[in-house]
Amino acid sequence: MLDRQHLVFVREVVRAGSVTAAAERMNLSQSAISHAVAKLENRYGVKVWHRKGRSLQLTQAGEYLLRLADRLVPELDHAEQVLADIAQGRRGAMRIGMECHPCEKWLMRATGPFLAAWPDVDIEIRTAFRFDGVAALAAHEIDVLVTPDPVNVPDLEFEPVFDYELKLAVRADHRLARRAFIEPADLLGEDLLTVPVAAERLDLFTRFLIPAGYRPRRRVTVESVELTLQMVMAGRGVTVLPDWLLVESAAGLDLARIGIGQGGLGKSINIGVRRAELATDYLQGFLEIARRVGPAEAALSPSAAETAVRG
Repeated sequence: MLDRQHLVFVREVVRAGSVTAAAERMNLSQSAISHAVAKLENRYGVKVWHRKGRSLQLTQAGEYLLRLADRLVPELDHAEQVLADIAQGRRGAMRIGMECHPCEKWLMRATGPFLAAWPDVDIEIRTAFRFDGVAALAAHEIDVLVTPDPVNVPDLEFEPVFDYELKLAVRADHRLARRAFIEPADLLGEDLLTVPVAAERLDLFTRFLIPAGYRPRRRVTVESVELTLQMVMAGRGVTVLPDWLLVESAAGLDLARIGIGQGGLGKSINIGVRRAELATDYLQGFLEIARRVGPAEAALSPSAAETAVRG
Protein backbone atom coordinates (compact mmCIF):
# COMPACT_ATOMS: atom_id res chain seq x y z
CA MET A 1 0.00 0.00 0.00
CA LEU A 2 1.25 3.44 -0.91
CA ASP A 3 1.78 5.60 2.16
CA ARG A 4 3.45 8.82 3.25
CA GLN A 5 6.77 7.10 3.95
CA HIS A 6 7.17 6.06 0.30
CA LEU A 7 6.57 9.61 -0.88
CA VAL A 8 9.05 10.99 1.65
CA PHE A 9 11.71 8.49 0.57
CA VAL A 10 11.32 9.32 -3.14
CA ARG A 11 11.41 13.04 -2.44
CA GLU A 12 14.48 12.86 -0.20
CA VAL A 13 16.44 10.53 -2.49
CA VAL A 14 15.90 12.92 -5.41
CA ARG A 15 16.86 15.92 -3.27
CA ALA A 16 19.96 14.22 -1.83
CA GLY A 17 21.04 12.68 -5.14
CA SER A 18 21.41 9.11 -3.86
CA VAL A 19 19.94 6.57 -1.48
CA THR A 20 23.05 6.75 0.70
CA ALA A 21 22.94 10.53 1.05
CA ALA A 22 19.19 10.48 1.73
CA ALA A 23 19.64 7.83 4.43
CA GLU A 24 22.27 9.96 6.16
CA ARG A 25 20.02 13.02 6.10
CA MET A 26 17.11 11.06 7.54
CA ASN A 27 19.19 9.14 10.11
CA LEU A 28 18.18 5.83 8.55
CA SER A 29 20.08 2.93 7.08
CA GLN A 30 20.43 2.68 3.32
CA SER A 31 18.84 -0.76 3.40
CA ALA A 32 15.72 0.61 5.14
CA ILE A 33 15.01 2.97 2.24
CA SER A 34 15.94 0.43 -0.45
CA HIS A 35 13.77 -2.26 1.18
CA ALA A 36 10.72 0.03 1.45
CA VAL A 37 11.00 1.16 -2.18
CA ALA A 38 11.54 -2.44 -3.37
CA LYS A 39 8.34 -3.55 -1.59
CA LEU A 40 6.44 -0.73 -3.30
CA GLU A 41 7.85 -1.71 -6.70
CA ASN A 42 6.97 -5.37 -6.19
CA ARG A 43 3.44 -4.56 -5.05
CA TYR A 44 2.57 -2.45 -8.09
CA GLY A 45 4.88 -4.07 -10.64
CA VAL A 46 6.73 -0.86 -11.52
CA LYS A 47 10.21 0.56 -11.12
CA VAL A 48 10.65 3.86 -9.31
CA TRP A 49 14.16 4.57 -10.56
CA HIS A 50 17.07 3.09 -12.50
CA ARG A 51 20.68 3.38 -11.55
CA LYS A 52 22.76 5.31 -14.05
CA GLY A 53 26.35 5.19 -12.91
CA ARG A 54 26.43 6.68 -9.44
CA SER A 55 23.16 8.53 -9.89
CA LEU A 56 19.52 7.54 -10.09
CA GLN A 57 17.14 8.25 -12.96
CA LEU A 58 13.42 8.35 -12.20
CA THR A 59 11.06 6.26 -14.27
CA GLN A 60 7.60 7.44 -15.33
CA ALA A 61 6.23 5.98 -12.10
CA GLY A 62 8.99 7.69 -10.13
CA GLU A 63 8.27 11.06 -11.74
CA TYR A 64 4.61 10.67 -10.82
CA LEU A 65 5.46 9.80 -7.22
CA LEU A 66 7.81 12.79 -6.99
CA ARG A 67 5.09 15.19 -8.18
CA LEU A 68 2.69 13.59 -5.72
CA ALA A 69 5.24 13.89 -2.91
CA ASP A 70 5.93 17.56 -3.65
CA ARG A 71 2.23 18.28 -3.38
CA LEU A 72 1.16 16.04 -0.50
CA VAL A 73 4.12 15.81 1.88
CA PRO A 74 4.10 19.55 2.78
CA GLU A 75 0.34 19.38 3.34
CA LEU A 76 0.71 16.32 5.57
CA ASP A 77 3.53 18.02 7.49
CA HIS A 78 1.27 21.03 7.97
CA ALA A 79 -1.63 18.81 9.06
CA GLU A 80 0.56 17.16 11.69
CA GLN A 81 1.59 20.56 13.01
CA VAL A 82 -2.02 21.72 13.13
CA LEU A 83 -3.07 18.63 15.06
CA ALA A 84 -0.18 19.09 17.49
CA ASP A 85 -1.12 22.76 17.94
CA ILE A 86 -4.76 21.86 18.60
CA ALA A 87 -3.73 19.19 21.10
CA GLN A 88 -1.56 21.74 22.92
CA GLY A 89 -4.14 24.53 22.78
CA ARG A 90 -2.27 26.74 20.30
CA ARG A 91 -4.77 26.48 17.46
CA GLY A 92 -8.50 26.02 17.08
CA ALA A 93 -11.84 27.80 16.91
CA MET A 94 -13.53 29.51 19.84
CA ARG A 95 -17.29 29.99 19.64
CA ILE A 96 -18.43 32.64 22.10
CA GLY A 97 -22.04 32.85 23.27
CA MET A 98 -23.43 36.03 24.80
CA GLU A 99 -25.81 35.87 27.77
CA CYS A 100 -25.11 39.50 28.60
CA HIS A 101 -27.17 41.69 26.32
CA PRO A 102 -25.01 44.84 26.42
CA CYS A 103 -21.61 43.09 26.65
CA GLU A 104 -20.69 43.23 22.96
CA LYS A 105 -18.88 46.53 23.47
CA TRP A 106 -16.72 45.05 26.21
CA LEU A 107 -16.14 41.86 24.22
CA MET A 108 -14.81 43.84 21.26
CA ARG A 109 -12.05 45.22 23.51
CA ALA A 110 -11.07 41.67 24.47
CA THR A 111 -11.24 40.07 21.02
CA GLY A 112 -8.82 42.52 19.37
CA PRO A 113 -5.86 41.71 21.64
CA PHE A 114 -6.80 38.02 21.59
CA LEU A 115 -6.75 37.79 17.79
CA ALA A 116 -3.37 39.49 17.74
CA ALA A 117 -1.93 37.17 20.40
CA TRP A 118 -3.44 33.96 18.97
CA PRO A 119 -3.33 34.28 15.16
CA ASP A 120 -4.13 30.58 14.61
CA VAL A 121 -7.33 30.61 16.68
CA ASP A 122 -10.56 31.73 15.02
CA ILE A 123 -13.38 33.47 16.91
CA GLU A 124 -17.07 33.19 16.20
CA ILE A 125 -19.68 35.18 18.14
CA ARG A 126 -22.95 33.29 18.62
CA THR A 127 -25.57 35.85 19.63
CA ALA A 128 -28.26 33.26 18.97
CA PHE A 129 -27.33 31.78 22.34
CA ARG A 130 -28.21 34.89 24.30
CA PHE A 131 -30.14 34.06 27.43
CA ASP A 132 -29.94 30.25 27.13
CA GLY A 133 -26.17 30.01 27.01
CA VAL A 134 -25.60 27.49 29.83
CA ALA A 135 -27.41 24.74 27.93
CA ALA A 136 -25.54 25.65 24.74
CA LEU A 137 -22.20 25.49 26.56
CA ALA A 138 -22.98 22.12 28.12
CA ALA A 139 -24.11 20.78 24.72
CA HIS A 140 -20.81 21.87 23.04
CA GLU A 141 -22.69 24.30 20.77
CA ILE A 142 -20.44 27.09 22.07
CA ASP A 143 -17.04 27.00 23.77
CA VAL A 144 -17.18 30.17 25.87
CA LEU A 145 -20.14 31.85 27.57
CA VAL A 146 -20.12 35.50 28.64
CA THR A 147 -22.70 35.85 31.41
CA PRO A 148 -23.51 37.96 34.47
CA ASP A 149 -25.32 34.97 35.99
CA PRO A 150 -22.98 32.03 36.69
CA VAL A 151 -24.60 28.78 37.74
CA ASN A 152 -23.38 25.72 39.59
CA VAL A 153 -23.50 23.05 36.89
CA PRO A 154 -21.39 19.88 36.79
CA ASP A 155 -18.59 19.98 34.19
CA LEU A 156 -18.83 23.78 33.75
CA GLU A 157 -16.52 26.38 35.25
CA PHE A 158 -17.29 30.10 35.58
CA GLU A 159 -14.46 32.59 36.09
CA PRO A 160 -15.31 36.19 37.15
CA VAL A 161 -13.46 38.77 35.05
CA PHE A 162 -14.73 42.11 36.38
CA ASP A 163 -17.28 43.62 38.75
CA TYR A 164 -19.68 46.45 38.00
CA GLU A 165 -22.74 48.20 39.39
CA LEU A 166 -26.15 48.66 37.81
CA LYS A 167 -27.29 52.29 37.66
CA LEU A 168 -30.52 54.04 36.85
CA ALA A 169 -30.06 56.44 33.92
CA VAL A 170 -32.48 59.39 33.67
CA ARG A 171 -32.52 62.68 31.83
CA ALA A 172 -30.76 65.48 33.71
CA ASP A 173 -34.05 67.32 34.35
CA HIS A 174 -35.84 64.21 35.61
CA ARG A 175 -37.40 64.36 39.09
CA LEU A 176 -34.95 61.66 40.31
CA ALA A 177 -31.83 63.17 38.73
CA ARG A 178 -30.42 64.64 41.94
CA ARG A 179 -30.97 61.56 44.06
CA ALA A 180 -27.93 59.57 45.23
CA PHE A 181 -29.98 56.36 45.04
CA ILE A 182 -33.56 55.28 44.46
CA GLU A 183 -35.98 53.13 46.45
CA PRO A 184 -38.36 50.62 44.77
CA ALA A 185 -41.34 52.94 45.17
CA ASP A 186 -39.58 55.59 43.06
CA LEU A 187 -40.23 53.57 39.88
CA LEU A 188 -44.00 53.19 40.39
CA GLY A 189 -44.83 56.03 38.03
CA GLU A 190 -42.07 55.36 35.48
CA ASP A 191 -41.87 53.68 32.10
CA LEU A 192 -38.88 51.35 32.42
CA LEU A 193 -36.85 50.62 29.29
CA THR A 194 -35.15 47.20 29.44
CA VAL A 195 -33.50 44.62 27.23
CA PRO A 196 -35.97 42.12 25.68
CA VAL A 197 -35.79 39.32 28.25
CA ALA A 198 -38.18 38.01 30.90
CA ALA A 199 -38.39 40.15 34.02
CA GLU A 200 -37.29 37.09 36.00
CA ARG A 201 -33.90 37.40 34.31
CA LEU A 202 -33.39 41.04 35.32
CA ASP A 203 -31.72 41.84 38.64
CA LEU A 204 -33.66 45.08 38.94
CA PHE A 205 -36.80 42.99 39.29
CA THR A 206 -35.53 39.91 41.14
CA ARG A 207 -33.29 41.73 43.63
CA PHE A 208 -34.92 45.14 43.97
CA LEU A 209 -38.53 45.55 42.83
CA ILE A 210 -40.18 42.15 43.35
CA PRO A 211 -38.91 41.60 46.95
CA ALA A 212 -40.37 45.01 47.85
CA GLY A 213 -43.64 44.32 46.06
CA TYR A 214 -43.33 47.08 43.46
CA ARG A 215 -43.47 47.26 39.66
CA PRO A 216 -42.85 50.15 37.26
CA ARG A 217 -45.86 51.77 35.61
CA ARG A 218 -44.95 50.12 32.31
CA ARG A 219 -42.09 48.05 30.96
CA VAL A 220 -40.88 48.70 27.40
CA THR A 221 -38.33 46.37 25.79
CA VAL A 222 -35.68 47.83 23.48
CA GLU A 223 -33.09 45.84 21.56
CA SER A 224 -30.19 48.30 21.34
CA VAL A 225 -28.42 50.35 24.02
CA GLU A 226 -28.13 53.33 21.68
CA LEU A 227 -31.89 53.47 21.04
CA THR A 228 -32.58 53.02 24.76
CA LEU A 229 -30.47 56.07 25.61
CA GLN A 230 -32.11 58.11 22.84
CA MET A 231 -35.51 57.27 24.29
CA VAL A 232 -34.35 58.29 27.78
CA MET A 233 -33.11 61.60 26.35
CA ALA A 234 -36.49 62.08 24.66
CA GLY A 235 -38.30 61.63 27.98
CA ARG A 236 -39.82 58.30 26.96
CA GLY A 237 -38.71 56.47 30.09
CA VAL A 238 -35.81 55.55 32.36
CA THR A 239 -33.41 52.63 32.10
CA VAL A 240 -30.99 50.58 34.17
CA LEU A 241 -27.59 49.74 32.66
CA PRO A 242 -24.11 48.74 33.87
CA ASP A 243 -22.15 51.76 35.06
CA TRP A 244 -19.26 50.99 32.68
CA LEU A 245 -21.63 50.85 29.72
CA LEU A 246 -23.07 54.24 30.59
CA VAL A 247 -19.54 55.67 30.61
CA GLU A 248 -18.92 54.26 27.13
CA SER A 249 -22.29 54.83 25.48
CA ALA A 250 -23.66 57.95 27.16
CA ALA A 251 -20.63 60.24 26.91
CA GLY A 252 -21.85 63.70 25.83
CA LEU A 253 -25.47 63.03 26.82
CA ASP A 254 -27.08 65.11 29.55
CA LEU A 255 -27.96 62.13 31.72
CA ALA A 256 -27.81 61.48 35.45
CA ARG A 257 -26.67 58.16 36.87
CA ILE A 258 -28.28 57.01 40.12
CA GLY A 259 -27.62 54.11 42.47
CA ILE A 260 -30.13 51.27 42.85
CA GLY A 261 -30.91 51.09 46.57
CA GLN A 262 -28.74 52.42 49.36
CA GLY A 263 -26.19 49.61 49.03
CA GLY A 264 -26.14 49.58 45.24
CA LEU A 265 -26.86 46.68 42.89
CA GLY A 266 -23.55 44.98 42.17
CA LYS A 267 -22.89 42.36 39.51
CA SER A 268 -19.96 40.67 37.79
CA ILE A 269 -19.22 39.44 34.30
CA ASN A 270 -18.19 35.80 34.19
CA ILE A 271 -16.59 33.64 31.52
CA GLY A 272 -17.96 30.10 31.42
CA VAL A 273 -16.12 27.16 29.85
CA ARG A 274 -16.31 23.39 30.06
CA ARG A 275 -14.17 22.27 32.99
CA ALA A 276 -12.38 19.61 30.93
CA GLU A 277 -11.13 22.32 28.53
CA LEU A 278 -10.23 24.98 31.09
CA ALA A 279 -6.50 24.25 30.79
CA THR A 280 -6.50 24.81 27.00
CA ASP A 281 -3.84 27.42 26.31
CA TYR A 282 -5.91 29.76 24.17
CA LEU A 283 -8.87 29.63 26.57
CA GLN A 284 -6.51 30.61 29.38
CA GLY A 285 -5.17 33.34 27.11
CA PHE A 286 -8.69 34.66 26.53
CA LEU A 287 -9.42 34.68 30.28
CA GLU A 288 -6.22 36.61 30.99
CA ILE A 289 -7.04 39.22 28.34
CA ALA A 290 -10.66 39.47 29.55
CA ARG A 291 -9.49 40.19 33.09
CA ARG A 292 -6.94 42.71 31.88
CA VAL A 293 -9.14 44.81 29.61
CA GLY A 294 -12.01 45.03 32.10
CA PRO A 295 -14.66 47.71 31.64
CA ALA A 296 -13.77 51.14 30.30
CA GLU A 297 -14.82 52.68 33.60
CA ALA A 298 -11.93 50.97 35.38
CA ALA A 299 -9.65 53.55 33.80
CA LEU A 300 -11.77 56.47 35.05
CA SER A 301 -11.92 58.04 38.47
CA PRO A 302 -15.44 58.28 39.98
CA SER A 303 -15.55 62.00 39.28
CA ALA A 304 -14.36 61.54 35.71
CA ALA A 305 -16.90 58.79 35.14
CA GLU A 306 -19.72 61.02 36.43
CA THR A 307 -18.56 63.85 34.15
CA ALA A 308 -18.49 61.49 31.17
CA VAL A 309 -22.11 60.48 31.78
CA ARG A 310 -23.46 63.95 32.51
CA GLY A 311 -21.67 65.47 29.50
